[in-house]
Amino acid sequence: MTMMRAIGLMSGTSLDGVDVALIETDGEAVHVVKGHNNYLEPLGPTGYRGYSEDEKVLLRAATKDAEGVVAPGDRPGRLPEAEAFVTEAHAQAVEQFLAENGLSPADIDVIGFHGQTVIHRPDQRITIQIGDGQALADRLRIPVVSDLRRADIEAGGQGAPLVPVFHQALAAASGFEGAYGILNIGGVANATLVDAKGGVIAFDTGPGNSLIDEWMQEREGKNLDDGGRTAARGRADEPLLAWLLTHPFFFRRPPKSLDRNWFSHKLAGQLSTEDGAATLTAFTARAVARALDHAPEIPARWIVAGGGARNGELVRLLNYHLRAEITTADAIGWSSAFLEAQAFAHLAVRSLKGLPITFPSTTGVREPMTGGVLARPRDT
Repeated sequence: MTMMRAIGLMSGTSLDGVDVALIETDGEAVHVVKGHNNYLEPLGPTGYRGYSEDEKVLLRAATKDAEGVVAPGDRPGRLPEAEAFVTEAHAQAVEQFLAENGLSPADIDVIGFHGQTVIHRPDQRITIQIGDGQALADRLRIPVVSDLRRADIEAGGQGAPLVPVFHQALAAASGFEGAYGILNIGGVANATLVDAKGGVIAFDTGPGNSLIDEWMQEREGKNLDDGGRTAARGRADEPLLAWLLTHPFFFRRPPKSLDRNWFSHKLAGQLSTEDGAATLTAFTARAVARALDHAPEIPARWIVAGGGARNGELVRLLNYHLRAEITTADAIGWSSAFLEAQAFAHLAVRSLKGLPITFPSTTGVREPMTGGVLARPRDT
């Protein structure tokens, strides 16, 4: 199949900014260059457009207003303003990326535009990722695939996680064998578990960085616990942890997905800054360990990606609870920071070609299905 040049855009629930990544893919395999010991050289250039504090305030307000949504088309409160901003910020991110890499719109076949999730309620068949795909296509003069979760949700699936099909493409390129797990820790954490025969299940495991980040923002005015150093100085509240892990979400069989609003950092509000950080970090790690309850085969190896891969204390706890070889994505030539953006580039190409992006074992949809809404640039 013909390789296509695709840009993926991701703005996660951590609300830090827009990740941009370029890859070459035919929707099945990704174009890679292998180094020593199957180390993959970078798939393509990447870029980033951070959000200012005022912009984060707008997105947090929109996420709060989204709690009033009762139908997929609802846009109460500041959601229209936030949607216009998200579209503008992503356009700026792509324009800057193209300029920095000497590329023109004609060099790019398609953009995969995730948008900003403000609410995710699959049981009510509602998921909203704000951002106007048609406006983005018109401005950038590049075809855009957006709204990648909706078709799955409308068909009765969870609409998440979407990245497992890209995880499998990367694992194939790396020559993985045996049972393995790929853990992506963004605002929410999700796992792809592959058994030795190639069977796959995938699901959200629970909170990722969101509770830790919100705790540090409230207590220290910082965006994150850098390296997990604050958590490392604290002691986890074991009774609180035990209670948190009795939430019904952890007993549900996969596929399953999580709305980040189901848990709040304020549950640790009576603790010191260090102990609260330790408790919330341990909560993320132990929630991942609970994923093993649903694994058809216990992974001998885990690859950890996302912002959580840079949290040394979180990785240490994962190492302890998972009792397996743990490697960060960066250590094998994948990208911890830009893996999700790369995934949405891959998904956009799959969508263009009518290939499935969600599956019964990853989202619970009845049969493999494609998704996404294609917007081609209109004449101006």
